[in-house]
Amino acid sequence: MRLGAFLYPSGHHIAAWRHPDSQADAGINFQHYVRLAQAAEAAKFDLVFLADGVGTRGDNLDFLSRTAHSYIAQFEPITLLSALAAVTSRIGFVATASTSFNEPYHVARKFASLDHISGGRAGWNLVTSSSEHEAKNFNRDTHFDHAERYGRADEFATVVRALWDSWEDDAFLRDKNSGRFFDPDKRHVLDHKGRFFQVKGPLNVARSPQGHPVLVQAGSSEAGRTLAARTAEVIFTAQQTLQDATGFYADVKGRLAVNGRHPDDLKIMPGVFPIVGRTRAEAQEKFEELQSLIDPVVGLALVSGLTGGIDLSGYPLDGPIPELPETNASKSRQALTIELARRENLTIRQLYLRVAGARGHWQLVGTGQDIADQLEERFVNHGADGYNVMPPTLPGGLTDFIELVLPELRRRGLFRTEYEGQTLRENLGLARPVNRYQTERQAVLEN
Repeated sequence: MRLGAFLYPSGHHIAAWRHPDSQADAGINFQHYVRLAQAAEAAKFDLVFLADGVGTRGDNLDFLSRTAHSYIAQFEPITLLSALAAVTSRIGFVATASTSFNEPYHVARKFASLDHISGGRAGWNLVTSSSEHEAKNFNRDTHFDHAERYGRADEFATVVRALWDSWEDDAFLRDKNSGRFFDPDKRHVLDHKGRFFQVKGPLNVARSPQGHPVLVQAGSSEAGRTLAARTAEVIFTAQQTLQDATGFYADVKGRLAVNGRHPDDLKIMPGVFPIVGRTRAEAQEKFEELQSLIDPVVGLALVSGLTGGIDLSGYPLDGPIPELPETNASKSRQALTIELARRENLTIRQLYLRVAGARGHWQLVGTGQDIADQLEERFVNHGADGYNVMPPTLPGGLTDFIELVLPELRRRGLFRTEYEGQTLRENLGLARPVNRYQTERQAVLEN
């Protein structure tokens, strides 16, 4: 079982920052992240995962002033992970960077650099932005439509992966006696001209320790699944039920062969939000304490964001979710949230209480054994290759998982006691990609 520690500054619950044991200034507290990363590494997690947004989400100042979510005040992730790489040695680092408001050359260069700095522990979480508020920070009045976002993302990923092959592994001779710094035959100019991007290349960073940083994708829509089957090596997703999880797993893994890939080439790691206690009563008490801290203004805004960004303030909190038009934001998250509300017959208030922690991801409340039982069930039934663990509060929620759940998983032989390798790829069980130009030359020689 693969495990990521998904660190949202004070914790994933919408009211986490208000909890007495949470680090309220976590978003800009570097030592807080150092302690978390080192704790996750000591526990043998595969990776630390950071989400990101390039703009605060929303114009409702009353809501924004009451929440630490919505990317109000927190570090830029690649900068943060580069610093954390210096105080760790084995755990992987995955940062989010959007294809909507970046250029492929920038992303390729930054993640190749992070891979070098960390000694082969970098991963890029490829996302398409879904917020109008981000678009307005990048010379746009409106956001790209959904189909265009994914078309751009597909080409973006193609360019980035090609740039990571600009240099063959042994291109840099650095031979002082001959005066030759690199082998000209092992430098490759991309000269890409596509629908969205024109990139000459080559990348001005040597090929990184992993060949390519691990490519992670977050997205479960039809377009997202198609993109993942072509490009992703890890997919971060959200399903509420075992049936949905096994269906998603089979669907995405089943698309790999068409792209010349093996099922083991892609690890599916859904998000899981665990509230763990030494007894079930203690776990429930922890959950109810957090729930009591939710401001209704924040809860309503959360539901509005998850259901497509439509203003719900005109509807009664104790009434049902109204019929809503299809969103141009995250289609999969809108569908998942509305389906949850319909399936459980939830009012708007009940829905925000239901999703305040996990935001549509799988929420578990119980003892270490209870949590391990449910993680094992989904894992052995081919609903997941592992999980991206979303602690409700930080540091406490991560500590609870490490102390109460991991020993139970290890007792069952489901999680490692030591790292298998030095790089993120090795620990995830992913092959190191061969440089495409080296492959082409070998094919020519064999023919």
